[in-house]
Parts: sequence; C-alpha cells; structure tokens
Amino acid sequence: MKADKYRIDGTRKCHLEELPTDSSMDDVTKAGILGKFEKNLAEMSELQNRFYACKKEGIILVLQALDAAGKDSLIRHAVSGMNPQGVRVTCFKRPSEEELSHDYLWRVNKALPARGEIAVFNRSYYEDVITAKVLHLKDTYQMSERILSQSEEDFIDRRIRQVKNYEQYLYENSYRVVKVFLHVSKDEQRERFLERIDREDKNWKFESGDLDTREKFDEYMKTFDEVISKTASKEAPWYAIPADDKWYTRYLLTEILLDVMKATKPSYPEMPAQEKEKLLQCKTTLLSEKGISPDLVEKEEATKISGTGKPDPAKYIDLNKNGRNDYTESGGLKTPAGAAKQKKEDGKHSKDKEEKQDKGNRKAKKDKKNRNEKKNKKDRKGKDAAGGYEKITDID
Repeated sequence: MKADKYRIDGTRKCHLEELPTDSSMDDVTKAGILGKFEKNLAEMSELQNRFYACKKEGIILVLQALDAAGKDSLIRHAVSGMNPQGVRVTCFKRPSEEELSHDYLWRVNKALPARGEIAVFNRSYYEDVITAKVLHLKDTYQMSERILSQSEEDFIDRRIRQVKNYEQYLYENSYRVVKVFLHVSKDEQRERFLERIDREDKNWKFESGDLDTREKFDEYMKTFDEVISKTASKEAPWYAIPADDKWYTRYLLTEILLDVMKATKPSYPEMPAQEKEKLLQCKTTLLSEKGISPDLVEKEEATKISGTGKPDPAKYIDLNKNGRNDYTESGGLKTPAGAAKQKKEDGKHSKDKEEKQDKGNRKAKKDKKNRNEKKNKKDRKGKDAAGGYEKITDID
C-alpha cells in the first residue's frame, strides 16, 4: 500500500518533523495520482457493498489535525464513492454542558457504527487528550478531588492508557480503528487562513481564536508526537500523512481505507439451503409470467457456475432476457449451437430486409424519372404550338 511509509503501529516512535507535509518526496504527479484516486473510489464502492452485506466487522476512521488541514473536504471527496447508507460521519466539536457531565467517551459510544458500517470521526476522543494537555484543562473539569488531586502528567497518562485500552476493547469486539493525522505545515496553514479571510464564501470557517491555537503550533505538534507514539498499535495504527497537497492527501486516505476494508475479508453472506429454495420458487413464479415452464427454470439453475451464482455461457441462454432467442417455439431451451443458428438466420433476415428496401428505393426513383420525362415531352409540344418558350420543371 502506498501509505505504508506513513504508518505508525507501535514498532517505531512518531517524529512529525521528519515526515513530509507535501508530495514532493514521493516522486508522483498530480495527473497520475488523480487517475489512481478515481480507480480507488470505484474499488472502494465494490468493497463497501460486500462489507455492508457481510456485517461482521465495523470500521472507525479517526481524523485528527490542526486547523485548516482539510478534514472536511477530505471526508467529502474520499467517501464520495461509497453508499451513504453504510457511512456515518460525526464531528466532535467542543463538548457541550451535557457531554461534560459524562465521561469523555460517553458521546463517542453513541457514535459507534453497527457492524457493516463505517464511522468517520471528524476529530475524536483524542481532543480530550491533546487539547486537555496543551490548554491545561484538567482543573476545569467537574470531578472529584481524588481525580483532580493527581498531577497533570498523571492525568494525561491515564487518559492515554484509557484510550489505548478502549481501542483494544473495540478491536476485540470486531471493530477496526484506524487513525489518521493530517500533517499540514505551518506555512500552508497560514495561506489557508488568509484564503478564509479574503474569500467571503469561506469567512464562516475562520475564527479569531484560530490564531491563538496557531501560536501553540509547535506545542501541539510535540504533543501529537507523544500521543501518537503511545497509542499506536498493530490493531489500531496511526497514519501521519502529508496534507499540504489536498489531491495527494485524498488519494492516500483511499489507500488506507482500501487496506482496512480488504483486511476484513468481506464476502456476501451465504444463504441457507431453505432460503435458496424459496428464491428458486420466487424465480419460477416470476418467469412463469413470461410463459416459461418450471422445468426450464430447473435446467437453467443446473448450469450455474458453483459458488458464483453466475451462468455458464457455454451451457445455456439466459431466460431472464426478453429476446425470442431464449427458447424455441416448442418451449425447449436452446443449445449454444441452436443459438448460433438462430443468430445466422437473424442476420440473413436482416440482409433480405435491406435488399428489399433498396429495391423499393430504386423503383421509386425510376418511376419519378418516367413521370418527369412524360411531363417534359408534353410541355415541349405546347411550346411548339404556341411559338413561345416555357420553363420546364419537375412535377415533384
């Protein structure tokens, strides 16, 4: 997978300052990546259909980043090829008063997907670790003294342990958690902030408080380094992908999603034999409306390729088609040889029809010519008798 170089799974520590923020180090072109991106979307759509039908695992995609890293547009583009019925997007903003009155995972539990679904978390419970540490929020919580009396370092370390245990708990309950940090540079963040200020259609995305957060840019990066390193595992890995080039970020995310969906090995559920019999009964009923007898349906079913449900073209002609080539006038199923003969006869019939039409066109043209000649001859006689001149015209 192309995003493997950005994977952090507990085998190494995270050092964001050593990782690229754009595509320049990966020897790629925008045109080439956009083509691969479209192919990935198509593959994701097919995989998601099987994943949704299988319903054995759930996927939780966690997106974390600093402001203006492109989370919203990334979600909009990267999941555009999937069925929205099987995707749930939750944006975890600043906790409400009600949410603060519960444990910090309370609102997360409500957003967990059903198995077969994909949940996308735009920010997540990691805000209750990262932001809590950078902004020193411990003493603002309404908690007992036995909790608040501990040092801030111990408080954050406990949350890191809780988060890691929580993700392991989810994995052991048939969920896969994959976490993505959008690694945007400080210079690119500045340019995107300026764009939000200059463009009226983007003013709503900017808050003056964003600059307060920007002043702590380096501190946030250092904290992400620590938290990513301590919470990364093979069961719940992190990916710190470059975010300066949005087209490349979107492509990398599709690679990550494809990888995790393939890891679940999704397959369409196998129907019990009793239910399959009911399907055949329903099919027989529907095809009887087309005048096809039950014994022909049984013959068609006997030609199915085992395990795929697909017909073997060398053995039968599809009864679901409306064409007259599906069965003979006597009601018997045509063989491939018979179908080929019918195709040849149809070709001959079409050729005869074209020749007949050409013959008719030639006759009509000849009749028109004869009529014109007769009219011209009559007009010449009239001119000689009158001693004058008349213009000769066609009658058609």
